[in-house]
Amino acid sequence: MTSSPNPAASGPATPRSGHMSYGDYLRLDSLLTAQAPLSDAHDEMLFIIQHQTSELWMRLAIHELNAARARLAAGSTRPAFKMLTRIARIFEQLNGAWDVLRTMTPSDYSAFRARLEQSSGFQSWQYRMIEFILGNRNRAMIDPHAHRRENAAALEAELTRPSLYDVALRRLADAGMELPSEVLERDLAAPYRPHAAVERAWAHVYRAPERHWELYELAEKLVDFEDYFRRWRFNHVTTVERVIGFKRGTGGTSGVRYLKRMLEVEIFPELWHLRTGL
Repeated sequence: MTSSPNPAASGPATPRSGHMSYGDYLRLDSLLTAQAPLSDAHDEMLFIIQHQTSELWMRLAIHELNAARARLAAGSTRPAFKMLTRIARIFEQLNGAWDVLRTMTPSDYSAFRARLEQSSGFQSWQYRMIEFILGNRNRAMIDPHAHRRENAAALEAELTRPSLYDVALRRLADAGMELPSEVLERDLAAPYRPHAAVERAWAHVYRAPERHWELYELAEKLVDFEDYFRRWRFNHVTTVERVIGFKRGTGGTSGVRYLKRMLEVEIFPELWHLRTGL
């Protein structure tokens, strides 16, 4: 006669005193108590969690961007491809989050919007860091972060480093593509400006991908990421317009009008421009 199996005997172990548990490892006590709504509005919890989780994904994106840049700079291109793919998927996750936030109506948001005072997503230093790492740089954009010296200092330090795109262009030059000194020795703190020689170099890669496969794949990884990044910006615009219309942003920006101007910014411009001439 066989005995019935005991689910408890084969189930998950109960952490013993002094041993790390799942909650300990993830510090869930801190994480799950970090939501502190300032009103009784039901949707304020959604608003807080949406932005907190976005900041966590951005933290991972920065981790992966820095690693991908370091790999590319060291000539270790293929490991960088995996990281660039992961970054694109991170922004796919961030895009999906807008679908959840769009369940909040203008009436829902107006019930607690005043509690935000002057706080705004525009003040996300991690988002600004992502822009700076990619190459969309403007020292004036550090000003909204001056109240947190460590964050402003991190952004200032980033302006002294080659951007991800600068490193990618160096890979082009190392492969024998002719790039002028004004591209390779440019002011790193300044916004990147498209250059005809860069477009010609990338076009040369695209016309003979079998001879330049790593560069070709690098280019497509960058385009793939920017595709998701553009969608994130577009979803941001449409969500804000759906919820507050054309009101000014809580951080003092023109709101939707400002965000729509950001849709015109290209991160890796030549990789998009060359397609017309192929």
